[in-house]
Amino acid sequence: MERLRRHRRTKIIATLGPASSTPEMIQQLFQTGADVFRLNFSHGAHADHAARIEMIRAVEKRSGRPVGILADVQGPKLRVGTFQSGRVQLQTGSQFTLDMNPAPGDARRVCLPHPEIIAAAEIGATLLLDDGKLRLRVLRKRDDHLLTEVVTGGVLSDRKGVNVPDVVLPIPALTEKDRADLAFALPLGIDYIGLSFVQRPEDVEEAKAIAAGRALVLAKLEKPQALDNLDAILDRAEAVMVARGDLGVELPPEEVPIAHKRIIRAAQLRGKPVVVATQMLESMISAPAPTRAEASDVATAVFDGADAVMLSAESAAGQYPREAVNMMDRIITRVERDEDWRAGLDAKRPQPEKTSADAIAAAAVQVAHTINARAIVAFTESGATALRVAREKPDCPVIGMAVSPPIARRLAAVWGVHAVVTSSVHSMTEAVEHARRIARREGFAAKGEEIVVVAGMPFGQAGTTNALRVAAL
Repeated sequence: MERLRRHRRTKIIATLGPASSTPEMIQQLFQTGADVFRLNFSHGAHADHAARIEMIRAVEKRSGRPVGILADVQGPKLRVGTFQSGRVQLQTGSQFTLDMNPAPGDARRVCLPHPEIIAAAEIGATLLLDDGKLRLRVLRKRDDHLLTEVVTGGVLSDRKGVNVPDVVLPIPALTEKDRADLAFALPLGIDYIGLSFVQRPEDVEEAKAIAAGRALVLAKLEKPQALDNLDAILDRAEAVMVARGDLGVELPPEEVPIAHKRIIRAAQLRGKPVVVATQMLESMISAPAPTRAEASDVATAVFDGADAVMLSAESAAGQYPREAVNMMDRIITRVERDEDWRAGLDAKRPQPEKTSADAIAAAAVQVAHTINARAIVAFTESGATALRVAREKPDCPVIGMAVSPPIARRLAAVWGVHAVVTSSVHSMTEAVEHARRIARREGFAAKGEEIVVVAGMPFGQAGTTNALRVAAL
């Protein structure tokens, strides 16, 4: 297979599911533009996911390109119980009780099998049911029930979801199912853990302890409480996702774009990869083309400098998975040719931190711009050097030279980085020769053109970015 090189900086994550779980379709999605594949552990058996991982790695082997895998665990699912008739109509202004009684409910009450919600809710707190379609306000609280007023009524059916936007719930982000899923997935070589229901930095620490360095933790920011703890969560997580669909249930719609921008900016300041997700090309689940608003939505994430944009049901269960990836690729590519895109990134470039590693990364970007270098080649043991350079959003590609496949796969989700697995080097002279050969082989530079090489000495030691060299091919 011909060596594949993307001609865009923003990456694409595609979710696999019933519509996209054959070797042929995964190959097509990769060829069309998917850089990372997401496995949604809310659906499917372990055997299904194991087969998908095997197919992804087969694509990786055939293409010679690192492919990332994001294992997205389900997290706690808070739901009401069942009803005698399967559904009820809740009238606005009426009273409705949520209790611990497992008996099927009616128009006056239903079981809420989550004592943590009853314990944490305060008088006046809001409860949202069925993705926010129904809204209740707590009038009275007892040990075993909440009496509420129906603020926004409607039909409520069996096992619909419950959201509590006003309080931090004393519920860990990882359930027993999640732990079992991670115990299964981590030995198979996943690269990122998608952590749902993050409220506090401790949630991230728990997942990192389980991962034990085998995968990076990507915190999905989908609850208002996560925004209250944003800095502490970002300090601990290795990547983040703006999960706008779930965030939009608990936040007022007008607050979601503000939160979106705030999360991206905070992640960029720390040099942490940030993914924008949910409903990006939603109409392409059943239509071969997106709405104009959806195209603008993807473009906005690209203008904001997100590392990656993600497809969910569009590629997992939709009728047009390949077309959805192709459309996302086309939108990204077009935006990145626009002068305003480059000017916006330059204007938002964060100040380097006062470390030698950041100073070298910033200098590499400035030197590359001044001499019109064809690429910046970053040798990286842990991925940190490539991340530092990518944080600067250079106007030339970054070749991330990783000494191990797992590090290269992690870089598949990082803005502007073309990851390559390379053998170890032991001197700057050897590194420059490697860089020249790879830049030529991968199609980034030709004879007579220049590249900038960034590395850390002594070689083989992570976190020591301290050397810069300009090299001509």
